Amino acid sequence: MKVALPKDLEQDARLAKRSHAELCRQKRIFNARDRIIGGDTEAWDVQVHDQKMREATDKARHETFAAEMRHNDKLMCILEGRERRDRKNLCRAISDFQQRFQKPETRREFDLSDPLALKKDLPARLSDNDTRNTVSGMQKFMGEDLNFRERKKFQEEQNREWSLEQQREWERTRADHKTAEDLHKQTRLQLDEAARHLQKLESASRKAACVAVKEFNKNQAAELAERKRQERKREQEDNLAEISALLQGDLLSENLQQAARSFGPHRVMPDHWKGMSPEQLQEIRLAQKQQVQEKLRSQEEERQCNMDWDQQRIQKARATLLEERQQQRQQRNLRRDLDSSNLSLAREQRLQKKYMEESYKNQPSEDYFKQFNTRSR
Repeated sequence: MKVALPKDLEQDARLAKRSHAELCRQKRIFNARDRIIGGDTEAWDVQVHDQKMREATDKARHETFAAEMRHNDKLMCILEGRERRDRKNLCRAISDFQQRFQKPETRREFDLSDPLALKKDLPARLSDNDTRNTVSGMQKFMGEDLNFRERKKFQEEQNREWSLEQQREWERTRADHKTAEDLHKQTRLQLDEAARHLQKLESASRKAACVAVKEFNKNQAAELAERKRQERKREQEDNLAEISALLQGDLLSENLQQAARSFGPHRVMPDHWKGMSPEQLQEIRLAQKQQVQEKLRSQEEERQCNMDWDQQRIQKARATLLEERQQQRQQRNLRRDLDSSNLSLAREQRLQKKYMEESYKNQPSEDYFKQFNTRSR
């Protein structure tokens, strides 16, 4: 029978503690999530649990509030319906009370708004001597007495007398009007006769005036024609004198000296200048020929210079082309050397790979990989 000593128990506890620490360490190290993120998952789990508890508590509180609100809404609906019903009953009771005990005819001021007041009231006038017919009441006017028949008969008789009097007055007025018209007609005939006599006299005087004006116009026309003839004659003489002066003057004779100024022989008047002399024209032609020759010489020099520049440019282009061809040949040679070196390297790699495959034929098994990551150290 084996007895466990305190020293052995302490050693076993120490080994157990070390193995537990090793397992915890392996769990932390071999877990990629904890190793990369480096977070405390237990604290996170506690926080997630607390968050869910708070959400559940808030949800329960909200549901309790919602149920209480629904209950309060139902109570409000019931109270509002009861209030409407009580108000309706109160209005009905008030209406019944007014119809039974507060009728319009029981009011003190009902006589002011009674619709049958005119039917109940006395007539405005019972007779012509009624004491209620005051001046301010305006119930009795002239011609509105009760003895209407007698008054109407008297009025008809009076109208007949007035009509007869108007007829007699109209006949007298018609006779006077006819007499006045006859007198006016006679007066108008006399005035027409006088106007016709005056018109004849005016026509005769107008004819005499027209004859006099015609004679005066004839005389004026003759004088105007004579004056125009004299003016044309003077104008022709002036034109002939001017033409002769122009023909004999320096302007048309083309005198070259007329354009010279007193300031110098090289200054001329543009409005009198008639052109250059033959000597001047010959000098200008000589100067133009010299300018043409000078321009041809400069063009020839420019053409020769351009030819030289073109020759130099062609030589430079040929040299550049030769240099490019030389560079292309060098690049082809370098590429050929590089390809040959790559082929030799590829051949050597294939031989080495074949040698490795023949030398190392044993492939590692799964047990070989399991021996790794078994401890945290």
